[in-house]
Amino acid sequence: MFYLKNPGSEADKAKLLEGLNKLAKCPTIKMVHIGTPAATNRAVIERTYTYSWLCFFDSPADEEAYQKHPIHDEFRNNYASLWEKVVIYDAVGPKR
Repeated sequence: MFYLKNPGSEADKAKLLEGLNKLAKCPTIKMVHIGTPAATNRAVIERTYTYSWLCFFDSPADEEAYQKHPIHDEFRNNYASLWEKVVIYDAVGPKR
């Protein structure tokens, strides 16, 4: 979850989306979804973020390669000034 410093800025939103689309090109990502808060309204729903970033990898090694990839480094270097905070939830699925 990406929380912008200036959440009302359309220019900042557009710039972060540009960066996320570039980040999605990292070759070890199997699938990616970039989202915005849904129009649902229940007490358990977090809606104060600007963009959600969900990506899937085939293996922990692929995720580790993503962390060290130049595309990921470029994303942090060029876009980190836009966000106030990022909340990350790493998860693994059950063994099949």
